[in-house]
Amino acid sequence: MKKKINKYLLVTVSLTLVATLLMAVAIFHHMYREQILDDMRTYAEVISGMVNSGEEMKESYENPQPELRVTAISKEGEVIYDSQAGQETMTNHSDRPEIKQAEQEGEGYSVRHSDTLNRDMYYYAVRLQNGDILRISKEEDSIWSVFYRTMLGIAGIAVLMFLICFVMSRYITESIVHPIEKMAEDIDNIDQIDTYEELVPFITTIRQQHMDIIKSAKMRQEFTANVSHELKTPLTSISGYAELIETGIAGENEVQRFAREIHRNSKRLLTLINDIIRLSELDGGHADNSFSELDLYDIAQTCVEMLRLNAESHGIHIFCKGERCMIHGNKEMIEEVVFNLCDNAIRYNKLGGRVDVTVSARDGQKVLSVKDTGIGIPDESKERVFERFYRVDKSRSKSTGGTGLGLAIVKHIVAQHEAKIEMHSEVGKGTEMLVYFSE
Repeated sequence: MKKKINKYLLVTVSLTLVATLLMAVAIFHHMYREQILDDMRTYAEVISGMVNSGEEMKESYENPQPELRVTAISKEGEVIYDSQAGQETMTNHSDRPEIKQAEQEGEGYSVRHSDTLNRDMYYYAVRLQNGDILRISKEEDSIWSVFYRTMLGIAGIAVLMFLICFVMSRYITESIVHPIEKMAEDIDNIDQIDTYEELVPFITTIRQQHMDIIKSAKMRQEFTANVSHELKTPLTSISGYAELIETGIAGENEVQRFAREIHRNSKRLLTLINDIIRLSELDGGHADNSFSELDLYDIAQTCVEMLRLNAESHGIHIFCKGERCMIHGNKEMIEEVVFNLCDNAIRYNKLGGRVDVTVSARDGQKVLSVKDTGIGIPDESKERVFERFYRVDKSRSKSTGGTGLGLAIVKHIVAQHEAKIEMHSEVGKGTEMLVYFSE
């Protein structure tokens, strides 16, 4: 990671240096040209103030600045005067761009490059009072010649800047990566790492994810231990009773009772395995998630009828009432929610007790209520009843065949339907479970 950041920083610095150098050359070239032309314009204005025509220059003008070439050209383009050559040897100048521009606009200039000498020729022309053209010219090194002569100094400065940037990039990279390295070394104390402001949201997210991973791992460990314990109990009973029958220790009257216990524990074992498999499906997202429009009242009524015989066998009266309420959900999952809530209401009820299942619409929501007159849930257990294998009354749950996974399954299904579950309970008076489905 450090190498990658360093590489990107150095590439950025290099491109910046090159771009800066090119821009500096362009700006310097523009200023250099403007300065030369300004000097030539000033000198031309001085001369034009002294003479009115090319003939006057030919007769009386002497050039005090030999580096500047002064030329007077007639309206026809013929050279009348030149400070560095005889006019008779010079060709017609009417086609020169600076001359044409001066004739039309009063002044003109141009720059022509000599490939042979690798120098630039600057020309500035101004129209005199009688229409003749006064031209000032000057030979200067091209901008590239100047650039080549200063290349060594520019290269030295560029190398020095690159070295400074190289050191700074390593420092910046270290300051960026250091908190990340500290996090990797000591992720358990990630909140104590001194870092820069921009990294705080990432640290917060990583810390939360780390805590979630630890919590998830702890839950899996507890789940595995609980599964092992829950499976061991009925299997031990089945094995023990089977061994008594096999060895002939059990009498003829006891064989029937032992067989009944084996059958009861087998059923409990199968129920437990089915609940574990179902919970694993919900955890892993492998459950059927096909949703459709469902009549919640119709599902509740069907589940109540299915459980009526079971309730009567426990001395419990179960009723279903309400109105037709349509929800968007998975039919199998919703049936499972209603069944588990009703089954718990029957298991943890009192002899002669009552279970009321109600479906209604409240404040734009469809509500399923399962209310019993059972043993109730103590305050210290209310926050834990949805945990896996948690039982308020362990002895009662096992005697009635409960696995401790029913409400955990309900919680998962409710979450997948973006619904909400509430619980109201009082010890000795009963419990009401409320599931709210959005429109």
